[in-house]
Amino acid sequence: MRDLVLLGSTGSIGTQAIDIVRRNPDRFRVVGIGAGGGNVELLAAQALALGVEVVGVARASAVQDLQLAFYAQAQQHGYATGDFRIPKIVAGPDAMTELAQWPCDVVLNGVVGSLGLAPTLAALRCGRTLALANKESLVAGGPLVKAALTRPGQIVPVDSEHSALAQCLRGGQRGEVRRLVLTASGGAFRDRRRAELENVTPEEALKHPTWDMGPVVTINSATMVNKGLEVIEAHELFDVPYDDIEVVVHPQSVLHSLVEFTDGSTLAQASPPDMRLPIALALAWPDRVPEAAPAVDWTLAHSWELRPLDDEAFPAVRLAKEAGRAGRCRPAIYNAANEECVAAFVAGRLPFLGIVETLEAVLTAAPAYAQPGTVDDVLEAEAWARAQARRLIATGAEGA
Repeated sequence: MRDLVLLGSTGSIGTQAIDIVRRNPDRFRVVGIGAGGGNVELLAAQALALGVEVVGVARASAVQDLQLAFYAQAQQHGYATGDFRIPKIVAGPDAMTELAQWPCDVVLNGVVGSLGLAPTLAALRCGRTLALANKESLVAGGPLVKAALTRPGQIVPVDSEHSALAQCLRGGQRGEVRRLVLTASGGAFRDRRRAELENVTPEEALKHPTWDMGPVVTINSATMVNKGLEVIEAHELFDVPYDDIEVVVHPQSVLHSLVEFTDGSTLAQASPPDMRLPIALALAWPDRVPEAAPAVDWTLAHSWELRPLDDEAFPAVRLAKEAGRAGRCRPAIYNAANEECVAAFVAGRLPFLGIVETLEAVLTAAPAYAQPGTVDDVLEAEAWARAQARRLIATGAEGA
C-alpha cells in the first residue's frame, strides 16, 4: 500500500489519478490533496470520498468557501452531524509546499505553472518519491531540482513522452544509449508550411486533432513550444546531451517516444493516447498497474506515421535547445515569455507566427543571469521575461 499526496487534485492529472486510486484500493491510499481553490466544491467532494488527512488550498480566501463546501457535500450524501470529519486545512501560497512534506510515499505534482517548483523542491528534500507532471519544475528550475535530489530515481515522470522514455531506457545501460526520440502529434497545423501559418486564428489553433487539453497547452502544441519544453525536461531527467535528443512528428499519438541504442536497435513504447497509463505507472513505479488503460487492439490494422520536424515552420524546438544549452535562467525565460505570447495571441494582439518570433527576440535580449540558487532567482528571471515580452508585443501592436 502506498500513501499518496496529490497536488492539483481538481485538474486533469489529479482527477485521473483519483480514478486510478479508486480502482486500486489495495495499492494506493490518498492522505492529502490540494488545489488552487477555483473549484472548492470538487475539492471537498474528493476529500470526503477519499477520507484524506489534509487538504490544501493555495487561495487563502477560499478557506471559508471550502468549509461550507464540506458541509454541503455532507448534507448531499446524507451524513448526520458528527458522522463525518473535516480534514485539516492548510491555506495560502505555501499550502502546496506544506502538503508536499506531509508523511507519504509518493507526491504527485500536477500543479500548473511555476507555483509547482517550490512543492517539487520540498518533496525531494523530504525524500519523497516525486511523480512529476509539472513542467516548470524542471524547465525553469532544473539546477535547483537536481540539487534537491536525495537519491537516484527519485523523480518519476508523468508526461506520456517522458514516461515512454523511462520505460524504453529499461532496455539497456546508460552508456548504450545513442539518442532519445520524442514524438509530437504536431498539433492543429502539423501539415502546414510556414507561409500557411501567417493568418491562422486562435480558434483554429485550439482544434487539436488528438488530445483534449487546456488552451495554453493546445496552442503550445500548435507552435511546438510544448515539444521544446519536453526536450529541456528530457535533458534534465535523463542527463542526455541536447544534440542527442530528437523530435519527430507522429500524428497518431500511439508511439509516445523512442530510445535508439548504440547497436542500432530502437525501442518504442506504444499505447492508445490515455494519460491514465503514465499516471498509474508513476504512482506505482517501478511496478505496473494492471488494466490502467486500454491496450492497442492488435486484431485491427494500424498505420503509424513518423516524419521529420519542419524546423522552418516550427523553430520552437531549436530555440528550446539553444536556451537549454545556454542554461542558467534561459529555460525559465523561454517558458515565461511564451506564456505571455500565447495570452497575446488568444487576445488578438499577436499573430500566430509572432508567438515564436517574439519568444526568440526575448531570448536574444535576455541578460546574462547567473545560475539560479533560489526559487526567487527563477521568479526574477521569469518576471523580466514577461515584462520584456509585453513590451515587444505592445511595440509591435503600435507599429502595425
